[in-house]
This record gives sequence, C-alpha cells and structure tokens, in this order.
Amino acid sequence: MSNEAAGSAAPKPGLLLVDDDPLIRDSLSYMLRPDFDVHVAETRREATEILQQLEPTPVLALVDLGLPPYPHKPDEGFALVPELLAHNPRMRVLALSGQDDPANLRHAFALGAADFIAKPCEPELLKSRLSHQLMLIEAEEEAEEKAPETVLHGESAALEALREQIAQFGDAPFPVLIEGESGTGKELIAKRLHELSSRADQPFVAVNCSAFTETLLEAQLFGHAKGAFTGATQARTGFFEEAGDGTLFLDEIGEMPQELQSRLLRVIESGEYYRVGETRPRTANARLVAATNKQLLREVDAGRFRQDLYYRLSILPIHVPPLRERAEDRLGLLAFFQDFYTGTVPPFSLDDGARERWLAYPFPGNVRELRNIVIRLGTKYPGRTIDAATLEGELDPTAATPGSAGADTRSEEEIARDRLDDGDFDLDRHLAEIERTYVRAARDLAGGNLSRAAKLLNVNRTTLYSKIERLGDD
Repeated sequence: MSNEAAGSAAPKPGLLLVDDDPLIRDSLSYMLRPDFDVHVAETRREATEILQQLEPTPVLALVDLGLPPYPHKPDEGFALVPELLAHNPRMRVLALSGQDDPANLRHAFALGAADFIAKPCEPELLKSRLSHQLMLIEAEEEAEEKAPETVLHGESAALEALREQIAQFGDAPFPVLIEGESGTGKELIAKRLHELSSRADQPFVAVNCSAFTETLLEAQLFGHAKGAFTGATQARTGFFEEAGDGTLFLDEIGEMPQELQSRLLRVIESGEYYRVGETRPRTANARLVAATNKQLLREVDAGRFRQDLYYRLSILPIHVPPLRERAEDRLGLLAFFQDFYTGTVPPFSLDDGARERWLAYPFPGNVRELRNIVIRLGTKYPGRTIDAATLEGELDPTAATPGSAGADTRSEEEIARDRLDDGDFDLDRHLAEIERTYVRAARDLAGGNLSRAAKLLNVNRTTLYSKIERLGDD
C-alpha cells in the first residue's frame, strides 16, 4: 500500500540501515521506504549519532559487518551490534554482509544479532525476513501481558538468590544499582522492583543514558525552558518530572557524562533540580534505579565515574547472574520461549546429543542469545528433532569462557605446546595479533583519543603512533 493510500494509517516501523557501500544504501533505501521509515548510516559512529537524534528508536536494524575503518573485517559490525541493543534492547538487529564466514555469523548471533542476510539479497526475501522480525516483536508485546518475567524464569540457586534480593529491595526507598552483562534482562528487573513497591500505581520511566548526546540527555532528564537552546521552541518536562512519585530507571548509567554525573549527585543529595534555562528549583520525588553492564568500580578507578555517585547509587546493589552460572535453567528457558512464541515460531525438539551440547554451551549473549537461537531453530527446522551437529551451527565457536561448561581449562603453557605441535606457528605474527587487539581495544575505549589510549596501554603517545603505523592499523 502506498503512503498516499495509507492515509492516516499507523506510522511505518523504523529501520536503521548501516552500510559503507553507497550503491547498496541507495538501492535498499529505495526498496524499503514504502514499508519502513529508513535511516541510513555509513559507519558505526554515524549510526550511533543518528540513533541519539531519533525518537522513537527504530525497531529494526540492517548492519553490514564490514564497516570503516576496517571494511574487510567484521570488527566494527561486531562492536555495533551490542551498542544498538544497549540503545534499545527490543531492537532486532539483522547482520547484512557479503562475508559469510560461519564463525563470524555465529559470533554476531552471540552478540545479539537476530538474523543474517547475505548480500546480494532478493528484495522479497529481505522484506519477508524483516516482516518476520516485526511479527516476533508484536507477539512478544502481546505475550508479555500474561507471561512471567523472562529473566526470572528458572529454578537455579543463582536465580533464587536474585528473586530474594528483588523481593527484599522492592519497596525500599533507596536507590538500587543493577549490574549485569548484556542480555541478562536488567530493565525487566527494574520493572519488577517497581511493581513490588508502594509506587506501583505511579509511572515507571526508563531512560537509556547512552541513547542521547550530553546536551540532549540533560534536557531529557531535567526538562528545559523555552529558548534554553537552539531548537527549544517550547518548554518541556523532563523524565524526573514525568516519573513523579514513581520510579526513574537510568539504564547504561556508566555512559553518563561526568558533568551530568555531578548534576545527578546533587539531585540525589538535595532532592532538587533545575530545568535547563530556569533558575527556579523543582523537587524530585522519584525513586532511582540504575543499571550498567560495566563494572562501575573499575570505571571509578579509571576516573570515568564519580566515586561519590557510585556509593549513593549502590546503597542496594543487585548482581544479575549470567546464564553460564545458571546451567540448570537452560532447558527450562528453552521450553519457556517455545511456549512464549506458540503460534508464531514452530516447535522443535533436541535429541540427546543436542541436549547435552545445549547444557554445556555458556550462552555469552545470555537470555537474549538463547531466545534468538530458539527462534532461529524453530523457523529453520519446524517440527524437526535437532541433532548436535545442527545445533552447533547456531552456536558461537569462540564462546568458551573460563570456568564455564565447555571452557578450555588448559594452562597457557599447555595451549602454547599444542599450537607449537601444529607446526604452523609464527611467534612474530602471534605477538603482532595480540598487540593489534589491545591497540584497537584501547583506541575504542578512548573514543579515538590517542593520548587516552596511550595512557590505557601504559605507553607514551609516540610509541603508540609507531605501533599503529607498524601494525597498519590506521
């Protein structure tokens, strides 16, 4: 149906397209615009900047894994997938790539990608896959009204301890800090805390601190007066005001700029804040619940997060256990999601070998990854019994973690001996790869600031320049 014919129909779903090839961007945009509100970006940074300006956030994303400055490697695409999901956990990210290395695809899935689209893709197939993701989102919204909280489904000791903490902290008046890896359901826990409190009939307002620029986040949190900045054509209430006597959930609190950290600390200490551009104080009554996938004490030690704010937010701390610490819950979550998507995703079963592999896999992407695997298996193999080899095709081959089931528990010396025995080991190449990995990680953490990256690596800036030039990592 054309836009003209749609008239006053519901707005088109938002879609973010990230690809460095202008021909692909233009052709896909032209093809998808009749059905989607398309926003395009060429790089990972441009994609995150666009998201910070969009309200509401797109529910779908098509992401090329090979993006500048490393278009022939999947590094930037890998980094962008969890960033998009941190911005909007409900977003469905589809990896779009001409590089179909199975290991890369499975790692993208572990990071949270919901599907993979190979280039070139038939237009109708692409539209069908996108429509399928929209159908899943709709099914989730309908089911969540009657289903138990996903993250709290299970019988493990770790989950039981989490449930006890939530019940204990639910009606306390103090701030709560929820720390846990991506995909563990921190926002669902925040909602559960709100539901168990005496504020349950008041608003629950969720804010993603990584989703806005510093200026916009300040205006969103505290509100602003008319004319306070360019584009402020009228006064606006902030999230503190909208939350009223309810709960204000600050997700990704570790991404909050330090100047805003100071302002938030003053609100917690005095209960007062100011709209941007106003001098009249207002009173904040909402209870604060914050969440992060970072270890905030490390951020404090690194000088990126205020120590005094950390201790004010973490009066009541909650650690969300990763799924690798909930081995006995993995089959229960499999059954839960199959029931959750009844009528949308066909059922399947696991044979003994696949069941054993399912229990051994550490699920680095946590509950979100498990959910996506259930969806993919049901869609690809409806009504079938899955064997271990078929299941392996959906799992991340790099997923072993220290201390987890299926992890490589050999010593470093044993691993080194095995690599040498293979007969194809090159020490210089191996050391260069290690060096390149740490240089890239430091530059990423420092946001491209080479002075800060050099400090993280504990080398001087001149040495870092030399390493970058030698490694060909410009």
